[in-house]
Amino acid sequence: QPMVQCAMDLIDLALQEDLGDAGDVTSEAIFGKETGSFTVTSKDTGILCGTRVCISVCARIDPGITVTLHKQDGDRLAKGDTVASITGRVSSILAAERTALNFLSHLSGIATKTHAFVRQSGGRVRIMDTRKTIPGLRELEKYAVACGGGENHRRGLYDMVLIKDNHIDAAGGITQAVQAVKRRWGDMYFIEVETRNLPEVTEALSCGADRIMLDNMDISVICEAVKRISGRAEIEASGNMSRERIQELADAGVDCISFGELTHTVKAFDFSLKKSGRQRWKTPT
Repeated sequence: QPMVQCAMDLIDLALQEDLGDAGDVTSEAIFGKETGSFTVTSKDTGILCGTRVCISVCARIDPGITVTLHKQDGDRLAKGDTVASITGRVSSILAAERTALNFLSHLSGIATKTHAFVRQSGGRVRIMDTRKTIPGLRELEKYAVACGGGENHRRGLYDMVLIKDNHIDAAGGITQAVQAVKRRWGDMYFIEVETRNLPEVTEALSCGADRIMLDNMDISVICEAVKRISGRAEIEASGNMSRERIQELADAGVDCISFGELTHTVKAFDFSLKKSGRQRWKTPT
């Protein structure tokens, strides 16, 4: 439900941005009530995501537009695959085109990148996202990560305790920070502690952290940290992570790796919307 509401708010904002107060002045000048069919085609290889948003954009423009999906979110796409057929008033479809494809391209790009990272992991370590998302798009971007087979980290500051370096330094240490959290919230929230070295790993473990983040550590330190933790807490590797490091981190024994680049450095997936066949536009009588 949060994703649906998020999408509707974003769709309204995006359409206002694109159409302004005058609407699509080009299409409205060229077309009247003519109807026709268009096809959305994949021009890349990867994972599809964003079909529900695409449908909602079309419905927001004109409830008379019909979108028939030939692929679903999470499906693999090859170049040339037909994703959807769209039928309705030509001017309405063209007014919806760019906004719908922008969402589809961005979300499919995230899903595709995530899927590549998950495949690299071979199921040996969980691939997680972060809060490094485009403001306003977090729910959709985290949905795209899930479509690609990844796992969502906390959604915001409200659903999990993550004690980071600034909390630790300001509180006077890990122990003080964890104790303050437990005094305030008890066992209400999952607690993760970010650590920068082995003494901090030991301290976080002694405080009963549910997950310990190994931040910006080299592989030898990570291996030693895994030995010290020895299954008594979940282990997350973070900071300067890359796809190339996934195998060595899995070998080291971490449980999950978080990647900001799943959402903040994404290549848009390419789609096209073209008139179906050699049809002539139909004018309703």
